[in-house]
Amino acid sequence: QVHLVESGGGSVQAGGSLRLSCEASAFALCMAWFRKGSENEREGVGIHCARDIPAYSASVKGRFTISRDDAKNTIYLQMDRLTPEDSAMYYCTAGNGFTWSFNMWPYRGQGTQVTVSS
Repeated sequence: QVHLVESGGGSVQAGGSLRLSCEASAFALCMAWFRKGSENEREGVGIHCARDIPAYSASVKGRFTISRDDAKNTIYLQMDRLTPEDSAMYYCTAGNGFTWSFNMWPYRGQGTQVTVSS
């Protein structure tokens, strides 16, 4: 069992930045960020498997950056040039495989809220 704890959410104005963190209780080969906004659909934001380069959704590529510190079992999501459309609950996931399907990840965090005002 891997426990995930997200942090770093909050409120910011459009154009601003936030950095989310997700600490896992153990090493996971792959970790990812998903979000669920007002339209109630869960969207993959980015996936980072160890010894690989991160993959991003088209909606965030060029604005968001995922990094991981395997010594700390932690993944980060640096979000720049935020827009109101980025407002959502952001979830961290962990597992051994690469998938854009949220429900396929065996371990999922409770989420952290990001609100971007115009």
